[in-house]
Amino acid sequence: MPRGTVSGFPGPGPGAAPVSATALALILVAAVAHATWNLFSKQASAAGASSFVWLMSLTATVLYAPVVAAGVLLSPPRLTPLDWVFMTGTGLLQVGYFLFLQSAYRLGDLSLVYPLGRGSGALLAALAGIILLGERPGAAGVAGIVLVVAGVLVLGVPARDPGSAPGPAPRPSPAPRVSRAIVFALVTGTFIASYTLWDKYAVSTLHVPPLIQGYASLPVMALVLMPSALRHRGRTMRVWRAYRPQVSGAAVLSPLAYILVLIAMSFTAVSAVAPAREVSVLAGVVLGRRLLGEGGLARRLTAAAAIAAGIICIAVG
Repeated sequence: MPRGTVSGFPGPGPGAAPVSATALALILVAAVAHATWNLFSKQASAAGASSFVWLMSLTATVLYAPVVAAGVLLSPPRLTPLDWVFMTGTGLLQVGYFLFLQSAYRLGDLSLVYPLGRGSGALLAALAGIILLGERPGAAGVAGIVLVVAGVLVLGVPARDPGSAPGPAPRPSPAPRVSRAIVFALVTGTFIASYTLWDKYAVSTLHVPPLIQGYASLPVMALVLMPSALRHRGRTMRVWRAYRPQVSGAAVLSPLAYILVLIAMSFTAVSAVAPAREVSVLAGVVLGRRLLGEGGLARRLTAAAAIAAGIICIAVG
């Protein structure tokens, strides 16, 4: 249930208050949760993408079923056939998102793939709004697009050295692997932009309850990936035995990050929520260096900062 950009969420009413200390705390916790579940995905990326995603989505489906059931009982939704189409579609799009994300992590660093995926997703969503929806960004929006493009280009340039920050000695990946990781990360960004626009239409135009729209992706992913997971039963069991903490952590934190942002936006303007969320891009780079020994910290942190600033400008411009 991850969300790549804020445009996928409905905003509060026109009288929404500016960001408060409570909202800021929720948003920052959500940002750390988002970066952390991506760390877990990276750690398990070599074990088998489809098996990991299936186990994660199945676990999350079970864990969050009571939350959704309580929401449905408190406020019964009136879902149309088209609503069900969009609830199913978001799951199919997120199957592609997770599989390409895992493939990117298998080939490249967390501090490379994570900012690229989020940055390119925000960029493509903004461009789609301009081209398909006739939106006209202001100066801040244009500046944001330029910043994201610059950050993506800096991340895409091969590093000349593995980095000199203290910690475990990093081992730079061979150039072909890095190039493929960049391609997979950009495809991941395409899926982020796709389901962002898809979910935006579902919750804003069709008025599907956001909690239900977000949760629907989990059982859909579990059902779609079940044949592959069962066909490779041995691999799936190995992933569960070796990476149970990562599977469980991602299953808890991925939906939690989304729910916390939804709670914050229930009483805070989207334009106030957007900037604080993007600290996750920087957190992803730092986690990659500190916990995984990834190199090029200064260059990647600078690029990630440009991407985060660009996403903020796009959101408010």
